[in-house]
Amino acid sequence: MKINRIYLSILFVVLSTGASIACEVCKGKQPKGFADITHGSGPGGNLDYIIVWGAAIIVTITLGLSLKFLIKPQENRPDHIKNSILDHL
Repeated sequence: MKINRIYLSILFVVLSTGASIACEVCKGKQPKGFADITHGSGPGGNLDYIIVWGAAIIVTITLGLSLKFLIKPQENRPDHIKNSILDHL
């Protein structure tokens, strides 16, 4: 069952990357940095670039914090919620 999920995940990634590549018409409409990324026109002004970079920064911070807490969760503190639940068992 686990192997089927792995195969389905790989299939999903392979199929989803083909749909996200821009067509030839869209490549001409997009700015240099955004060519081959998506369909449609790229950012239209400076505010659009600020929004894109702001979102990229937020995503990067979120990814970093989630990896930090997944790798080293610091669950050994006595006031951690896990310990209060396990003490009642």
